[in-house]
Amino acid sequence: MNKLSKPVILVIDSDALTMTATAATLHSIGNEVHCAQDRAAARQAASNLELDLIICDVNVGREDGVAICEELRQLPDCSDVPVMFVSSTQMPAVASRCFQNGSAFFIKKPFAPQLLIELVDKALWMPHLIKSHVHRPHIPMSAFGRAAAAVNRQSVE
Repeated sequence: MNKLSKPVILVIDSDALTMTATAATLHSIGNEVHCAQDRAAARQAASNLELDLIICDVNVGREDGVAICEELRQLPDCSDVPVMFVSSTQMPAVASRCFQNGSAFFIKKPFAPQLLIELVDKALWMPHLIKSHVHRPHIPMSAFGRAAAAVNRQSVE
């Protein structure tokens, strides 16, 4: 995305009401929004657009939204596009799976429009971070704890 153009966002959701509300919210703040209700439409849009963000339901009809996004990331211009997943499920394993597959954010449905706007703003500023983290192994939080403890010990000494 260059500074003179609107961010281009692809919303993938089989629920027309949720997709339309999401698109309207994002369009109202100046984004260029495209919608897809299935894998084929998502692939066609991703192949023809220079996307800045993908927002995808975890369940797109009977299809797996995470698998759809994995497929889209194989396209030449989509490998580093941040992905935000949405879902009505309450199961923590679903969110965990999304993050393991390179998701920038995960939002539970129904969500407040302001929350969507805030997370989209953050995701659009993070592509360089997403790209660097998607392709490297997960660093356990315990490693950060040890590093922080080492820094604290050094500052005391």
